[in-house]
Amino acid sequence: MPGRFFLTRPLAEMAQFCGRGATAVPDMPPRRNIQPGQDILVLTEPGFSVMRWGIVPVGRVNARGRPVMETIINARGETLFDKSAFHGTGRAVIPVDGWYEWTGKTRRKTAWRISQDTPLLFAAITDVWTAPGGQALPQVAAVTCAPNQDVKDIHHRMGVLLEPADIDIWLTGSARDAQALIQPWPEGRLTIETADNVDWSAA
Repeated sequence: MPGRFFLTRPLAEMAQFCGRGATAVPDMPPRRNIQPGQDILVLTEPGFSVMRWGIVPVGRVNARGRPVMETIINARGETLFDKSAFHGTGRAVIPVDGWYEWTGKTRRKTAWRISQDTPLLFAAITDVWTAPGGQALPQVAAVTCAPNQDVKDIHHRMGVLLEPADIDIWLTGSARDAQALIQPWPEGRLTIETADNVDWSAA
């Protein structure tokens, strides 16, 4: 749904894959364990930037007018354009090599590494949190949908994945056009393997 990401591919190669080969990319090291609350590479209409993974919904309310309290790292795609809590958010793409999920009971969980031959492009939403001192902090959350057959036994949700040709539709298209992209990824394209050699304490 995703729980954590990894991105070790050269960022210039990632930009080329996104059709932004001439666009500057922030200088970031390879990372095998990107956790919620950490900075992550994102693509918005102006280009690549770095945002914190996780939206602190200060000032946002649900349909009943109550404050949204939990930090949002993943947003449910089926109701994304209807929920008042997401009104005014922007759209972005999170380019990564893959993500991790876990199955099993506490202390006996199995970590799964999910990827494919080419980069994965997660649909995402963005927001800006203004700190008490006035500093603005850009934030991002992945958009999710029902799982495909490849991942349904691992998790009941998966991230919305985009083709490179869909990037501009997601970033700048109408809500209706963007909503049409919120679909499970085609089956048979993902590689799923156990993640036995990841240092989960590392950034």
